[in-house]
Amino acid sequence: MFLFFTFAKIADMMDSKAYVCPFRVGNGYDVHALAPGIPMWLGGVGIDSPVGFVAHSDGDVAIHALCDALLGCLALGDIGHHFPDTSDEFRGIDSKLLLARVVALLEEKGWKVGNADITIALQKPKIGSYVPSMRRTLAAVMGIDEDCVSVKATTTEKMGFVGRCEGCQVWATALVYRI
Repeated sequence: MFLFFTFAKIADMMDSKAYVCPFRVGNGYDVHALAPGIPMWLGGVGIDSPVGFVAHSDGDVAIHALCDALLGCLALGDIGHHFPDTSDEFRGIDSKLLLARVVALLEEKGWKVGNADITIALQKPKIGSYVPSMRRTLAAVMGIDEDCVSVKATTTEKMGFVGRCEGCQVWATALVYRI
């Protein structure tokens, strides 16, 4: 059933101290440089590649952007605030553990992940064949159905630092709902 609210009704609801929005949306962005001889982890999956991401953790730029999107849903800062790169505790850490901690934090505050949408810009290596594994892995860590996780891979048509194979950039959007 489609519900129609007038702008006045929405404004009244937002002015009410009792109204709590039942869902929230956040976005995240991350970028990492590429270097030879480093294992590549992306979306929680090991990628067969001669280069990997330069980072304090395992460098999983997709999970980092996703963590920022989820944290953004509740205005909880960013991944660097919660898992600083100055801490030895997070040196080389599997980013799936960071994502699990973010999901646990959301649940402690009464929220659950609804869905996530991730776009990965990487010139090389080609990662399209890894997308199903990434979706499965991320869904399992977040405790949601695989069909609630979208992962898209693109290039930058050889333009910019991504096109020159110097790095990767990822955008993520997430929705959480009150439990």
